[in-house]
Amino acid sequence: MKIAGLIKRYKLFLLIFFINVFTLLFFPKVGAQSIKISWKNILEMLSVIPPIFVLLGLLDVWIKRETMMKYMGDGSGLIGVLIAFFLGSAAAGPLYAAFPVAGILLKKGSKLSNVLVFIGAWSTTKIPLLLFEASSLGTTFTLLRLFINVIGIAVIALLTDVLLSKSEKEEIVHLAIARD
Repeated sequence: MKIAGLIKRYKLFLLIFFINVFTLLFFPKVGAQSIKISWKNILEMLSVIPPIFVLLGLLDVWIKRETMMKYMGDGSGLIGVLIAFFLGSAAAGPLYAAFPVAGILLKKGSKLSNVLVFIGAWSTTKIPLLLFEASSLGTTFTLLRLFINVIGIAVIALLTDVLLSKSEKEEIVHLAIARD
């Protein structure tokens, strides 16, 4: 790959790197803290991303497109929504790890609204966090928040499905698959 291609591909990383170097040179105390935080974030991503990509590879190989389309595709109905919700709620890891999984789900033929339910569930209804929340803030609060989140996720997925045209949905799927 040419140097210009590498620079274009890693422009955000390079920008952050140069900002950190600049900050370290002119504001050493702040720069040292910034580099420490950046390094911590890099290590966190390196601990999360490889297992996610291994799971993505297994998902891509083990689950046939026809099976995914049957259970999460256009004709899946409530079963597809429930599977998407369960997958998102049972997932572990930060939200940025959900997007490659969502891309694979789209590639395998999942309905866009089911993928939106999956992302919504991943971001707000993780089972381990619900247990922690219940012990810290109380069961009533947790169940009320969970109920509101489930309604919100369903409304967002439904509205998106209704408001987007078929060509817009196809373009979203195409863009998700093209980045794969």
